[in-house]
Amino acid sequence: MTDHDHRTEKLTDALRQAGVRITRQRAALLSVLADAEDHPEATELHRRAEEVVPGISLSTVYRTLTELEMQGVILRHQFEGTPARFEHTETHHHDHMIDVETGEVVEFANERIERLQAEIADAMGYEIVHHRLELYVRKKRSPTPQG
Repeated sequence: MTDHDHRTEKLTDALRQAGVRITRQRAALLSVLADAEDHPEATELHRRAEEVVPGISLSTVYRTLTELEMQGVILRHQFEGTPARFEHTETHHHDHMIDVETGEVVEFANERIERLQAEIADAMGYEIVHHRLELYVRKKRSPTPQG
């Protein structure tokens, strides 16, 4: 079974357990979501699903995403100043950099940051249960030559 098939099955099972009927349109959306390696907004997921099976409504996309989030199989990211973005939970732990000029979301993982966070929590008498790190960035500009 491919990663895509496994993720699609997990998303489908979550909806079925919630009592949601799997229509052709929803199946297309689940397949698109399983394929997504980026962090698409609902409108982008709608566009992609429409390419596969025309006729899916944007409200169906929103309702389906809400149910999948409630079932714990997708994550909703609300990055500052942007519409909500989504990703499946079948992924390794990572943090995000959000380019404030382009809206691009870049995933990264850094062991030094992870260790430092754990050390800080430990020094203050805590252990980390869950965390989310978002860095808002822009590309460095080349210095302009002095003339």
